[in-house]
Amino acid sequence: MRITDVTGGEEGAGGAVREETERALEGAGASPAVPRLVLGTRLRRLREAQFLTREDAGEAIRVPASRISELECGRTGFPRRDVDDLLRIYGMHDESERSVLLTLADQANVPGWWHSYHGAVPDWLHPYIGLEQSASVIRSYEVQFVPGLLQTREYARAVIELAHGDEPEACVQRRVALRMRRQQILYGPRAPHLWAVIDEAALRRPVGGPATMRAQLRHLVAVSELPHVTVQVMPFSAGGHAAAGGPVTLLRLPVAELPDVAYLEQLNGAAYVEDEPDIESYRHVIDCLVTSAQPPAATRELLQRLAAETG
Repeated sequence: MRITDVTGGEEGAGGAVREETERALEGAGASPAVPRLVLGTRLRRLREAQFLTREDAGEAIRVPASRISELECGRTGFPRRDVDDLLRIYGMHDESERSVLLTLADQANVPGWWHSYHGAVPDWLHPYIGLEQSASVIRSYEVQFVPGLLQTREYARAVIELAHGDEPEACVQRRVALRMRRQQILYGPRAPHLWAVIDEAALRRPVGGPATMRAQLRHLVAVSELPHVTVQVMPFSAGGHAAAGGPVTLLRLPVAELPDVAYLEQLNGAAYVEDEPDIESYRHVIDCLVTSAQPPAATRELLQRLAAETG
């Protein structure tokens, strides 16, 4: 095996690596998720090209193989020194490429803004917020509640109190503030295309009382007018549908080389689906939901009618 095959020594290869990683730096925004994923993917490719196992890599820098796995899956940052050692072990000697990848490692280690919300973000939610804050497209289906990115403050508080109503008032306010802060991505320069399908049951359930629900419905009408936000209602009249198993969110990241991620939230945890065959299944489910749901214009009419009927 020639080391130049993986380090970019041959013409054109180095430029491709730099372009890929520089796109990650540009698209990272305020989240370490994209730098972590791109760095992990690149390190995995370099390791595999050298025919090294994760155990081999871990032994070389004195960490468990599980840490190498977490790094390659984009689940964690990594000390810059360890990344530098891995690049040498993997035969990456081109200084310009090393510089870009080490810069990526620096960004991967920067805590996201949500880390300051101590106690309001469980460990299993940290990866999702990072992905959400970096995503270029977010497609979701919700059964029980209005999606978090589209909730009003009063509605969000009512939902949060259902699970955390026994917490001190300051803790509840902190959870509400976190949810409102997450919504800022819809109004910034890197706003994702949000495509939300909401089951009619969620819209007819008066969470927080009639006044809160009426304001929430009107907010959905208003936010659906944004050019990058699409809202559709899955009506009762549609009968059974492909997402009978529950809510699902599909996130697409701003670097073409990275796969979509499916997020399945549960009562006290979440599952992150990353295998391509499974991702394709969820992609098909959401495509079917979009086809079966009310189109956006009809959805706005339904939301307006429900708001008028509420209370």
